[in-house]
Amino acid sequence: MKHKHSGSEKDIPHQSDNKVEDEKSFHVRDIDLYLHDVEGIGPTTTKKLKEAGITSVIDLAVASIDQLAVDINCSKDSAALFIMAAQKLLRESNVLEKEFVTADFVLEKRNSMLRCSTGSKSLDELLLGGIETQAVTEFYGEFGSGKSQICHTLCAMASRPLSEKGLDGGVIYIDTEGTFRPERLQEIATSRGFVPLEVLKNTVVCKVYNSSHLELIIKDLGGYLNKFKAKLVVIDSIISLHRAEFSGRGTLADRQQRLNSILHKLVRVAEIFNVAIVITNQVLSSPDTFFGDPTKAAGGNVIGHTSTYRIYLRKSGENRIAKMIDSPYHPYSDTRFTVNEKGIDDLEDSTNRAKELEGGSD
Repeated sequence: MKHKHSGSEKDIPHQSDNKVEDEKSFHVRDIDLYLHDVEGIGPTTTKKLKEAGITSVIDLAVASIDQLAVDINCSKDSAALFIMAAQKLLRESNVLEKEFVTADFVLEKRNSMLRCSTGSKSLDELLLGGIETQAVTEFYGEFGSGKSQICHTLCAMASRPLSEKGLDGGVIYIDTEGTFRPERLQEIATSRGFVPLEVLKNTVVCKVYNSSHLELIIKDLGGYLNKFKAKLVVIDSIISLHRAEFSGRGTLADRQQRLNSILHKLVRVAEIFNVAIVITNQVLSSPDTFFGDPTKAAGGNVIGHTSTYRIYLRKSGENRIAKMIDSPYHPYSDTRFTVNEKGIDDLEDSTNRAKELEGGSD
């Protein structure tokens, strides 16, 4: 018999080979973890969790306390106990690291982190190797600055093997602005010598039409990651729907709170599922800036504080400039890249290719 948390129903003993109907397991080595394995959770709560879209231990571990309390109609204290019990089970199964660990253990974990190439060597150098898993990377800039082009290129690169600086996994592309173009992804894959059909099949696109839909997708993101075996999540863009629907100062607080909930969910998902999350952000012009660049990222401090890495993109003639704005350890430098048939590319590669074409036409 398990110990019980206050507010949960009495647990019923079960055989180790019995599985709750429709309940998904989270497999760790030779162990299958189920919701009913979580301390304090019995059949009734399991049913409520499944009805709320939480079908595995890891889904429960990354849930929001407030949202969980609403979804299963329990107190916030009970919701917190369920989430902590799920996290405890994952720690005991070596899925999550312990709450207190030494810095050398953290360094060892970071050394095993995966990185995905952006397709540009110069941009990879700015990111010290590429887009990292267990982190949220934000690209912001004006229209035409290269945000969506980076996202399309990453879709092609993520399917590559680890030995080729890919993630060897699928991609979930959440499109809120209608900017995803399969033809562009096909062109990038073809230009880079990849098999276009494999890249297209490896990318799952979700078109989102309002802010509530986006919040629902993010809430169930863990399930989609397992379903599509995705290692990269792209959200292009994170703020466009909320910015359009919540206009005026009277709705600002509500908008920021909802954005805050989305972003913290993304941070938890990135770390626990060991996936890379890339978001794009819009900009606004600050009229009180008399010196320097008046362009500021939209979303205020909520997005700024939550993003692990923040890169500012801007146009420079026919090329683009990427500048590291915020990072725990990256140097605050910038680099140049270009956009061509390969998606994101280095300036020297693009120049050499142009010269080869000119030489071939003579």
